Amino acid sequence: MRLNSPQINLITRACLKASKSLIRDFGEIENLQVSMKAPGDFVSSADKRTEKILINELQKAHPDYGIVTEESGIINDDNNKNRWIIDPIDGTLNFLNGVPQFCISVAYEENNEILCGVILNPITNEMFCAEKGNGAYLNNSRIRVSNKKKIKDSLIATGGPKLASKIKEKMFSEYIEVSNVSSNVRKFGSAALDMAYVACGRFDGYWQREINLWDIAAGVVIVKEAGGFVEFFEEDTKYLLKKNVLATNSSIHVELKDLITKKSY
Repeated sequence: MRLNSPQINLITRACLKASKSLIRDFGEIENLQVSMKAPGDFVSSADKRTEKILINELQKAHPDYGIVTEESGIINDDNNKNRWIIDPIDGTLNFLNGVPQFCISVAYEENNEILCGVILNPITNEMFCAEKGNGAYLNNSRIRVSNKKKIKDSLIATGGPKLASKIKEKMFSEYIEVSNVSSNVRKFGSAALDMAYVACGRFDGYWQREINLWDIAAGVVIVKEAGGFVEFFEEDTKYLLKKNVLATNSSIHVELKDLITKKSY
């Protein structure tokens, strides 16, 4: 891979180190100590352990950088120029149920722009990487988004709603709208991998409301560097770490956006 900035190399090493214990934990899934964090959103000892490894590795090189992470919140919040955005296990519910569709996701943001990111599925041994201006890769192969031109021919992914969501009807209505005109809609349970799959052409588009920034931060740069388009729509300025995201191969972007932003709910 032609990705050699200090940041991408550091993220890659941290992800690979964290993945070792995560693989072991997945192999002993029935013995994990699991606690309820919020309705529909579980956290495990593996989640916390993975996050600790990632933070330790990243802070060795840059102890002053800001960190936004699912479990620990914001670290070094006075540094808004350089920060890591971490999701130790995206697809936690899949993980806890023994479904190998989950990943580690880490992005590096500088001056409010995501410059590079890594998404690693430790079970399938697939690592998606990208940095601005240098393309996107799956392991050692360059990846590109699909060339589908019409949504009727496209495979679309989505996620949610969570149990506590107050806009379930809107999400269900969007699902129906897209299902009625697309080839099919999938719900795989990992936002980061959904975006990575758009980047490598497995999916043609993906959208989700009420998603956390750390779930999709790395995916943003990976999709863009693979030739796709990412947009945050209908943003809520009160909750800056919550996003409504749309990621596509670019060609179907306008058509898909029109379907999910209809006002007829």
